[in-house]
Amino acid sequence: MIARLTGVLAEAAGDHAVIDVNGVGYLVQLSGKTLAALGGIGGQVKILTDMQVREDAITLFGFGSVAERDWFRLLTQVQGVGGRVALSILTVLAPDELSRAVASGDKAMVARANGVGPKLALRIVTELKDKAGPALGPAGGAAAPTGSAGADALSALANLGFRPAEASAAVGAAVEELGPDATLDALVRLALRKAAK
Repeated sequence: MIARLTGVLAEAAGDHAVIDVNGVGYLVQLSGKTLAALGGIGGQVKILTDMQVREDAITLFGFGSVAERDWFRLLTQVQGVGGRVALSILTVLAPDELSRAVASGDKAMVARANGVGPKLALRIVTELKDKAGPALGPAGGAAAPTGSAGADALSALANLGFRPAEASAAVGAAVEELGPDATLDALVRLALRKAAK
């Protein structure tokens, strides 16, 4: 299983990129948001990945954040949502917007994505409402982490083995206490103390 790639951006197109890792080019399917954030050809990139093995293909999907990867995995559990449709949804909706849409049952928001009709949008918000709430949302009323420092802190806690709900609650509480301008270092330290309680 390939979980992460760090290398040079060799090519980029509408829905994919080729990342050169020590002379090996990996073709990675990406959401529009992640593709736009990669930067220019020849630049150093680091992305999280999810590899899907099918009878007729092996496909590598790439993500700019843990939240985006987690949402991709949840979306592809819904019948009728393959990898490309999940990326289409993540191109239209950032992870926090998708969380709000699912939590509020806003199928019209999900249906804005290419390849998602009203019936599929309803199935997505219905099936994921219970799964997404505890798995990806903040617990205990803490604000969801926003901004790049909050997202990076969330990723750091996830990499340390904390479950998404625990990490989100701890980082959300840290952001609430320290404010939106807190540094990554300060957020991670406080979030680890809060998660340990």
